Amino acid sequence: MAQSSIEWTEMTWNPTTGCNKLTAGCKFCYAEVMSKRLKAMRQKKYANGFKLTVHPATLKIPYTWKKPQLVFVNSMSDLFHKDVPLEYIQQVFKVMNETPQHTYQVLTKRADLLLEYNKHLTWTPNIWMGVSVENEKVVDRIAFLRRTKAMTKFLSLEPLLGPLPNLNLKKIDWVIVGGESGPGARPMKKEWVIDLRNQCEEAGTAFFFKQWGGVRKSTTGRTLEGKTYDAMPV
Repeated sequence: MAQSSIEWTEMTWNPTTGCNKLTAGCKFCYAEVMSKRLKAMRQKKYANGFKLTVHPATLKIPYTWKKPQLVFVNSMSDLFHKDVPLEYIQQVFKVMNETPQHTYQVLTKRADLLLEYNKHLTWTPNIWMGVSVENEKVVDRIAFLRRTKAMTKFLSLEPLLGPLPNLNLKKIDWVIVGGESGPGARPMKKEWVIDLRNQCEEAGTAFFFKQWGGVRKSTTGRTLEGKTYDAMPV
């Protein structure tokens, strides 16, 4: 568990670590870079670097939090990676089910496996389920998400690598938009962001603009047309 600087959450909890690159959005994966750094620092949890690893000992942690928390689950991995056993995912869900005072934000790029496992999972209201969509090539992830029993569904359009016109936002409660940051960051156009904001407003979907990104994201900020967008699901 760690306090998080991610604008749309409060802390992170990583029952698994490690992953592998899947689509264009993974090219400059921050979790891969951070895992290598933590391994070099001899952090025991990251002894395997970015190789998928489960950490059963972490399942006890949420029971120890004294105050309600907003928690990003697996900031350093993907819970629905093919190498994570369904039984382990069920254990993670059991922890979330048994700690309803906390709100858990789960995000995946593997929406097909998410839907396959959906019927084997218990979806309590405190579990928000999201999929990452970086360009039009992967918009099918949204349809998979929509078919799950998650009561709050969201999209992370980050890093946004192209326009996403005419999104089907039916049953989507929240949209996060952000540009890529760090060395080699690919640019995000203002008109893409404005169009997504307008789509969310028309659909009645909460819109959160995370960042413009760039090589030095601290200099580009996170305002859009002079306004900060921090909407969260109701």
